[in-house]
Amino acid sequence: MPVIDLCVTKVDEISFKGALDRETVPNIWNKLTKWQPNLSQVKVDLAHVNRIDSAGLVLLLHLIEHAKNQNCHIMFTFVPDQLITLIQLSNVESLFADHINNAKVE
Repeated sequence: MPVIDLCVTKVDEISFKGALDRETVPNIWNKLTKWQPNLSQVKVDLAHVNRIDSAGLVLLLHLIEHAKNQNCHIMFTFVPDQLITLIQLSNVESLFADHINNAKVE
């Protein structure tokens, strides 16, 4: 079974580690719905995400909306190429446009 780890690394940063897919999304979403950001912007580090599928993509969209409802802006950093491809294939570039830092995983 794939594993994902959600870490609050700093007050203004969250990181995901592992797979972000249909197997891990329900567990991680339960944690994220309880998350109450009290900052105007939070970074979400995706550098250590080794797999992402459409369920992970939807989770990130819901994360943006969840934070927005609490007046918080999500900024994804170290976005893997696999996610960029999913965003393009799903035709949701406009939904992520203001939320992706151009830094890539090397």
